[in-house]
Amino acid sequence: MKLQVIGDPVLHSKSPVIHGAMLAALGLDVPYTAQVVRRGELPRYLAWARDNGVAGFNATMPHKEDLPPLLGGIDPAAKAVGAVNTVCLREGKWLGFNTDGAGAVAAIKNGLEIDPAGMTVALLGAGGAAKAVALALSQAGAERVWVCNRTLSRAQELCAQDPLGRLSPAAFDPATLSALAGQSRLLVNCTNLGMEGCPHQFEDFRFLDALLEGAAVFDAIYHPAETELLSQARRRGLKTLNGLPMLVNQAVLALEHFLNRPLDRKAMAAVAAAALNQM
Repeated sequence: MKLQVIGDPVLHSKSPVIHGAMLAALGLDVPYTAQVVRRGELPRYLAWARDNGVAGFNATMPHKEDLPPLLGGIDPAAKAVGAVNTVCLREGKWLGFNTDGAGAVAAIKNGLEIDPAGMTVALLGAGGAAKAVALALSQAGAERVWVCNRTLSRAQELCAQDPLGRLSPAAFDPATLSALAGQSRLLVNCTNLGMEGCPHQFEDFRFLDALLEGAAVFDAIYHPAETELLSQARRRGLKTLNGLPMLVNQAVLALEHFLNRPLDRKAMAAVAAAALNQM
């Protein structure tokens, strides 16, 4: 049995450290490695993985939205968002799951000590991770989640998938971001702006000044540990949290899928966090 994380880029991923520590704590000698798989290479990778003993893998950019049509089945959460981040081989079929949303909500609740229930949230991005997080926030009781994206049609498509009707599309220009920040107690970044290796950055950060008193900023990026968005938010006295706690929480849920059994989530999260702290 082998496990992997695939993506491009992916060699910076901390998933091997997290999963390796959890597997060791469970007494399982199962290798978990990072594998570069470029866009368009998924069909070839799936065939290779099946032939080389890979029983499951996590997927990051750019594959989350490309995986569903290539799999033998996907669970309701992944189907709802049209994106997969965890894939398991069961009875000869690749099955897809999505643990991003639940992992993000757990990180926000535990890491920022914020319950999104009843809140207005400004969420940036409309890709696979953004879909999972936005729908999870809606299910967690957020009163309104503004989904801001440069291509408004993508935000509209995402919001149309929310059966609870709590998601609303919005543009990504500075004026709109400031206006929506003025209504929000939580800002969530699910874009790749500020990620290591990404050539693009926010045009400016003045929208952070408009956030309501006591607001917090959560950035799903964890490499670098502090993006410019989080740095700017911290300088303004806002609570901040990077994507590592989300990664830890979604990894625990992914490992449950890989092993096809429930785990002590709190204990596994503690093991993963300890391994990261030792890096």
